[in-house]
Amino acid sequence: MLFTIAVLLVILAGFGIYLWRNLRWLRRQTDGDRYFARPIAARRELKDEIARRGRWVVPIVSVLSRVVPRPKLERKFRGVAFNSMACPRDKLEAAVRYVPDSGDVFVATQMKCGTTWMQQVVYEVLCQGHGDLSDAGHRHMYALSPWIESNGSVSMEDAPRVGPHATRIVKTHFSAALCPYSEQARYVYVARHPVSCFASCIDFIRLVAGPMSPSTAAFLDKYCSDDMWWQSWPVHVAGWWDWSIERPNVLFVHYENMLSDLGSEVDRVAAFLDTKLTPEQRSEVIRKSRFDYMKQHEEVFEMTPPTFFTLGGGSYLASGRADRHQDIGARERDRINAFCRSELAGRAYPLAQFYPDVAASEN
Repeated sequence: MLFTIAVLLVILAGFGIYLWRNLRWLRRQTDGDRYFARPIAARRELKDEIARRGRWVVPIVSVLSRVVPRPKLERKFRGVAFNSMACPRDKLEAAVRYVPDSGDVFVATQMKCGTTWMQQVVYEVLCQGHGDLSDAGHRHMYALSPWIESNGSVSMEDAPRVGPHATRIVKTHFSAALCPYSEQARYVYVARHPVSCFASCIDFIRLVAGPMSPSTAAFLDKYCSDDMWWQSWPVHVAGWWDWSIERPNVLFVHYENMLSDLGSEVDRVAAFLDTKLTPEQRSEVIRKSRFDYMKQHEEVFEMTPPTFFTLGGGSYLASGRADRHQDIGARERDRINAFCRSELAGRAYPLAQFYPDVAASEN
């Protein structure tokens, strides 16, 4: 019996060492913009190597996830929960201390609420429809646009500036409570239906974390609490709404309006950024910002470097539907809606105007 236990422990230790070495190798290949700045052929070659290693890594992780406690990767920073792998403390510290300038346009959202989509809209508006995410241009959205609080993109220092005003497009999921603010900079915030946001989060987490993903029930508990990464949906939305009412350099956009009338939202963004578009340029911005175009060119819009799990199937641009909230069970929808109603009570954000189904009282 003792011999069997010893053998099992040795096997588990071997699995652990093998996994650690491969995770360290993957981090060296993908940290910062080491993946995103490569030519597309080199990115594909790296994906092939990750997939080859993943044939062994994925089953090992599946076994270990059942018998070994999962490492706790969450940390609180100034009272807000973050994943320490995506947002290490030094990046968070640098981000909140950063002083934005007149060349910065922040694209802010809670996660999975249209961040990359709005980054593309802003990029194409600033480039008047001539943005180039190819080997001959900026290569990848995340070789162009820094994610200020994370190590998963080009750095703020190395990010290229685009358009006639030499603008840097900065991604953030910070709530208004933590986002660095300056009257000189501009901020575009995108809100999405809270249940659709939840559904998209679940898909994304399973895509990048595989067997290490939390259960739907566990993530629902997080989502409907103060422990949600970057703060909860109602806190996030209410804070940025207040900013948009009080500060003329903050534009508040709704994901569903982008779906129903992208042209009008492009016009709003262009006016906000003081960028004039000819009819031909406007048409090109809209064309290159539509879901079908971005889906066709998904390799330049990946929202995170590849992991051992992302290459097993799935997509970063899953559907782009307005009714993703219908994919979630009624019990989960009711809990999210009730949480949002409660948290937004007394706040200025007009929930009933934008999401009447969330604001409706329970029967």
